[in-house]
Amino acid sequence: MRVVQWATGGVGKAAIETLLLHPELELVGCWVHSPDKHGRDVGELIGRDPIGVTATTSLDDVLALEADCVVYCPLVPDRDEVATLLRSGANVVTPVGWFYPSERSGAPLAAACAEGGTTLHGTGINPGGITELHPLVFSALSSAVTYVRGEEFSDIRTYGAPDVVRDIMMFGGPPAEAMGGPMLGLLSSGFVQSVRMCLDTLGFSADAEISTSQEVAVATAPIDSPVGTIEPGRVAGQRFMWEAAVGEQVVVRVAVNWLMGEEHLDPPWTFGPEGERFEVEVQGDPPAFVTIKGWQPSTVAEGLVRNPGVVATAAHCVNSVPYVVAAEPGIRTYLDLPLVAGRAHPDLR
Repeated sequence: MRVVQWATGGVGKAAIETLLLHPELELVGCWVHSPDKHGRDVGELIGRDPIGVTATTSLDDVLALEADCVVYCPLVPDRDEVATLLRSGANVVTPVGWFYPSERSGAPLAAACAEGGTTLHGTGINPGGITELHPLVFSALSSAVTYVRGEEFSDIRTYGAPDVVRDIMMFGGPPAEAMGGPMLGLLSSGFVQSVRMCLDTLGFSADAEISTSQEVAVATAPIDSPVGTIEPGRVAGQRFMWEAAVGEQVVVRVAVNWLMGEEHLDPPWTFGPEGERFEVEVQGDPPAFVTIKGWQPSTVAEGLVRNPGVVATAAHCVNSVPYVVAAEPGIRTYLDLPLVAGRAHPDLR
């Protein structure tokens, strides 16, 4: 299957690595944002030998490739851009949206899918996995479910995108700016879809109400970080939470906990004895509590070189491609696709 990689940030680079190892996929093109990357070999862009695929800043160049699928990984999605790809006959897999869109918000892209005979699938790990797919998978082992939760606990010093951490996530700035910044709105566009997928699939009341919240912690002493030194009184930790309640009872909870380490914070937040992790919880008969390790790096330095959570996000996208290409046209979620699996290492095939 012919695949184009769209954008070469952290997820994009990891997606290219995964594509090159996948036995059913061929990387035939790559769209890049920066003019200085235009015309360069994609192998060079990811720090390896040339692979014979040239990067381009031109959408027309991408369309001319007539790819089976585009792995769409920009920092911020462009709905019109995605619609153009879908109408051209290219399926789209993306970690930046459309995990479980409402009929109204998804209508323009559903129409593009119908016109192009193509499929759109949103995936990843958070959202796009840990916050809806995994709670639903483990709920299958329980009955009379009363509550599900997906939650991340991560050291944000390992996230190698300083411009995003500083200018969008607002770490290192005044608390008032972070609380009034764009991050809660940007995150909510995906995480609310996670909550709704859990509500609908598990059959909780249609009257469930969804609420959002944000908290910040500030530094009490200078903290070294990828965005420079975070001075006392500046934002060094953030928690975001989305909850759905039926009456007074919370039935779905999705949360992220992002800290610049565990020292010199007020309030004195920590990851607890379990350390960095992802958690999935199901309350039912019987209950389930799952801790996932391995998607966070063991050191800050390792994370800045190759963050396992970023790699997992990319792998989930790439491994979805064969199933998305085979799917019926339309916006397809986890509820519509068969089990998505990885592929064996080349040495073991």
